[in-house]
Amino acid sequence: MTFLGRAVVALGLPVVCLLLWQIAVSGQRYSLIPPPTEVAMQWWDMLVGGVWDDAYSATMLEHAWASMYRVFGGFGLAAAAGIPLGLLLGRVDLVRRIVDPTLQILRPIPVTAWLPLALILFGIGPKSAFFLVFLGAFWPILLNTVFGVRNADPRLTEAAAMLGVGKTAMFRKVVLPAALPSIFTGLRLSLGISWVVIVIGEMTGVRTGLGAVIMEARQLSRTAVVLSGMVTIGALGFFSDYALLLIGRRLLRWKDGND
Repeated sequence: MTFLGRAVVALGLPVVCLLLWQIAVSGQRYSLIPPPTEVAMQWWDMLVGGVWDDAYSATMLEHAWASMYRVFGGFGLAAAAGIPLGLLLGRVDLVRRIVDPTLQILRPIPVTAWLPLALILFGIGPKSAFFLVFLGAFWPILLNTVFGVRNADPRLTEAAAMLGVGKTAMFRKVVLPAALPSIFTGLRLSLGISWVVIVIGEMTGVRTGLGAVIMEARQLSRTAVVLSGMVTIGALGFFSDYALLLIGRRLLRWKDGND
């Protein structure tokens, strides 16, 4: 299928949903849900201004950049902590027996439950948002890394050992490459969760960010602004996930037998 054909197929369902949405709310004078045409105008005004020229006009880039900074910052910290710890837990049984019970107790605690503690530890502001995004992104990276290491094909390590490969080289050349597909799965899951958590993270008193805009607009009953923020988060999440997918495909070309 050509690129144009794939684009038509991918856009078919969203277009149908928008048409149904437009039909459902048309003619309702006091509907709390605005039509998609109004949301599109609101989004454009937030991007460049010139439509209503209110407090939200031409602020989209500022808020989007603030949220991206917190999302990628928290996600990066989670990857920097989760991948090495996952490799260690997956490879060293003694460390796993010591650390894993504590991690399994902490893992079910939802991010929302950490919100009051985050405010106590880091105060009102972006540090709390970083911390909450980090927590949301940390667990999928850790668990998928451990899974990838522990499920590496034992025949690979046996063959490498027969060829005289040492423990350090074994880990670097055999175990880590075998775990990479699972690690990238965890990274993609974590990046998606980071965009979910940012709305909660920006409930910590920050003045900028898409989550902050959504919460403020909800209190003011500005539904079009809320939906504009939601659409922007969805688009940024989609493109960032696609970029990570391309990176993963490039690094894992060997898995499909490519150069």
